[in-house]
Amino acid sequence: MATIFTKIIQGAIPSYKVAEDDRFYAFLDINPLRAGHTLVVPKFAEGEELDYIFDLDDETLSAMMVFAKRVAARIREVTGCARVATVVLGLEVPHVHIHLVPIDSEADVDFRAPREKLSPDEFASLAAKLAM
Repeated sequence: MATIFTKIIQGAIPSYKVAEDDRFYAFLDINPLRAGHTLVVPKFAEGEELDYIFDLDDETLSAMMVFAKRVAARIREVTGCARVATVVLGLEVPHVHIHLVPIDSEADVDFRAPREKLSPDEFASLAAKLAM
C-alpha cells in the first residue's frame, strides 16, 4: 500500500507544495515546529517506498540533499531564520523524508514541543512565498 507521502506526491491527499522536480517533492509540514517547517521526500514507484534514508543509493541520497539545500536556502530567505535545521528521524512515516526546520536556536528543534498552529490561509500564503 502506498504511504501517505506517496499519496501526497500523487495528489490524492492535498498538500502545500513548496518545490518539485522529477525525483523529489517538498511540502509544508501540517504540524510544524515553526512556520516554514518543510518535508522533502523522494518520489518512488508505487510499492517501492524505502523508509530508511541510508537505504537510498548514493546518487539518490546526494541528489536529495542538493534538492533539500535549494529548498533550505529559500526557507531561510523567506523566514529570516538564522539557520535551517536538517533532521532525519524517519520513524513516523515509512517513507524516506527530511525535515527542514527554520531555527534561531537549537531549542527550536524539539519535536516534543507544542507545534505551531497555522490556518489554511496562512499555510497557503507561506507555501506561495516559499514556492520555487
